[in-house]
Amino acid sequence: MSEEMWTQNVGLYDSDWKGLPAASQSVEEMSVEILARIQFAFTAAFHYIYPPLSIGLGLMLVLMEGKYIRTGDEMYHRMTRFWVQIFAIIFGIGVATGIVMEFEFGTNWATYSRYVGDVFGSALAAEGIFAFFLESGFLAILVFGWNRVSPKVHFFSTIMVALGSTFSAVWIVVANSWMQTPAGFRVEGSGLTAKARITDFWAMVFNPSSIQRLTHSVSGAWITGAMLVVSVSAFYLVRKRNIEMSRASLAMGLKLAFVACILQMISGHYSAVQVAATQPEKMAAMEGH
Repeated sequence: MSEEMWTQNVGLYDSDWKGLPAASQSVEEMSVEILARIQFAFTAAFHYIYPPLSIGLGLMLVLMEGKYIRTGDEMYHRMTRFWVQIFAIIFGIGVATGIVMEFEFGTNWATYSRYVGDVFGSALAAEGIFAFFLESGFLAILVFGWNRVSPKVHFFSTIMVALGSTFSAVWIVVANSWMQTPAGFRVEGSGLTAKARITDFWAMVFNPSSIQRLTHSVSGAWITGAMLVVSVSAFYLVRKRNIEMSRASLAMGLKLAFVACILQMISGHYSAVQVAATQPEKMAAMEGH
């Protein structure tokens, strides 16, 4: 491919640099656009550590506190309170980095954001209403309500927080899946003024790939949260600290991880089948063809 073709077809290349990618230039020579997108890459990579942890750890909290409610064993009470503190920190960092990333959608991909704003706006608004406010509202009871509400009310708040974390994954995966397999929309206008408008909200939500991607993502988040509990518990066992609690939390984490790994394999298979059916070019690229 000639230097001219590189310059015309790849926005990251600069003809003054003989076709070398902008990433190989010094920071002073990079455009504001490239620097902004590099910043977005770091923001997204850092942010994505925390939502899967909050989803998986949220389910672990439900299992831990449920065990405490059922048995009355004070050890499970201490275990739950310990992990609630970790969950609160993870939730706070996830929210802070996520808000920054949502603003960067519009500043880095302004034309695309205008084009799909009707679709993305509805999904992100649904996340705010059904997920964020549900999770953050009950999080106050989860963190500060131990001696202020009954054990059953506190357990209910734990379940709501876990559901809120999962709902946040639902709407983000729906938005991502729509980009892969769009449905329930029409295009209005043309050129730079074109916009995608929703014609069927539920067709947009249940687009051809949303369920497969959601089950695969959530089961992966369960593995992530479970293995966080397993790794910390193993660390305490190696240091011979909190032996009883560490053994119990290690066992609970391994059980959840085992079940989630089975679901991950099954959902991964059907996700690949879906990609082969709806995005054959993508499947060919994944297989190196």
